Formats: sequence, C-alpha cells, structure tokens
Amino acid sequence: MISVMVVDDHPIWRDGVARDLAENGFDVKATAPNADSAVRIANTVRPDVVLMDLNLGDSSGVDATRQITTSLPDTRVLVLSASGEHEDVLEAVKAGASGYLVKSASARELVEAVQRTAQGDPVFTAGLAGLVLGEYRRMADAPEGGAPPPKLTERETDVLRLVAKGLTSRQIAERLVLSHRTVENHVQSTLRKLQLHNRVELARYAIEHGLDAE
Repeated sequence: MISVMVVDDHPIWRDGVARDLAENGFDVKATAPNADSAVRIANTVRPDVVLMDLNLGDSSGVDATRQITTSLPDTRVLVLSASGEHEDVLEAVKAGASGYLVKSASARELVEAVQRTAQGDPVFTAGLAGLVLGEYRRMADAPEGGAPPPKLTERETDVLRLVAKGLTSRQIAERLVLSHRTVENHVQSTLRKLQLHNRVELARYAIEHGLDAE
C-alpha cells in the first residue's frame, strides 16, 4: 500500500483529497496545513508520496518541498496546485518535486499520478513537461566545465528522451517498437552509466542536458 501525506492550507480541499485517496486504497498517513508542519510531520511519518500545494498562506510549498526531498530522499513530492504558471512549475521542479499536477485534474488522474510518482516516474499535467524541458534545454546551452558525460548508445539516448517526457516503460516500448523488458534493460544500463538511482533522477539529467524528443 502506498503511503501518502496531503499538504494544503484549505481544510475542505485537503480533507477531500485525503478522503478520495483513502477510498482508492492509499494509506493516508497525515495531512498538514502549512510548510513548517509539513516538514515536521513528513520527517515523522515518512510517507512514500507527499501531495504538496504551493500556496500555503504565509509559507511556501517550494521551501517545504526542498526540505522534505533533502531530508527524506526516499519520499517523493508531487505538487498539486491551482497554478500552472511557468515560474511556479520550474521552481517546484528545481526544489526536487517529482511531478506537477494542476488542481483541475480529475480524481482518476490524481490517483494515477500518485501511483506513478510512488513508482519513480516523473508526472506532469499535459503541456507542463514540455515547458520544463524547454527551460532546462536553454539552461544547458552554457555547459559547465569538467569531465565529459558518459557515452550513451543511440538507443539509450532515445529511451532517455522519452523518460524525460514522462512516458512509462510500456509507452516507450510501444513508441520505439521494443519489448517492455528491453526498455527496462536500457533504463537500468543508463542509470549505471550515469551513476543515478532512479527514473526521477534520470529525467532530471535528461532535461538538464536538453535531451528532448522532437
């Protein structure tokens, strides 16, 4: 069972989301109304996924996201916000969020997003993945000095680009006409070469290096 924590400063919305998740089989460990309590409670209950609002009154969901992902590397943060603004999305991702969902999402979309986040997939509301990719591509135009990145095969690069766009392994397999097992093998090989730990880190590497698919 996936454990979840819901952070939102509006009690009706917070309790409603928590109830919907519990009814869909999630273990709702706790809820929190602001950033300070979110960080404190998260460090106590250690949920698999924190569903984080950004606008928490006088406190910031971005700050809470940064603190939680730093102190709890096994906990993933999925932003659920009313805002789809460019700056809000990018700030959340830079703070360590695994994905970003707007509050206009349906209950089914929310349930699927939490499940995928717990599995390590980067999840974004339609259109926002491209926004993040474009921004990181621009940032990557001035690479820092240092050792060159490990050499990936052409197929590994193809898979990496699709991981960055938020596709699941099965979707990547369909897109590239490969077996699901072959895609997983490419993902694991790429993780080893880049010395990364999971698909979220893999997606961040891809967008930081401008590896987006045309």
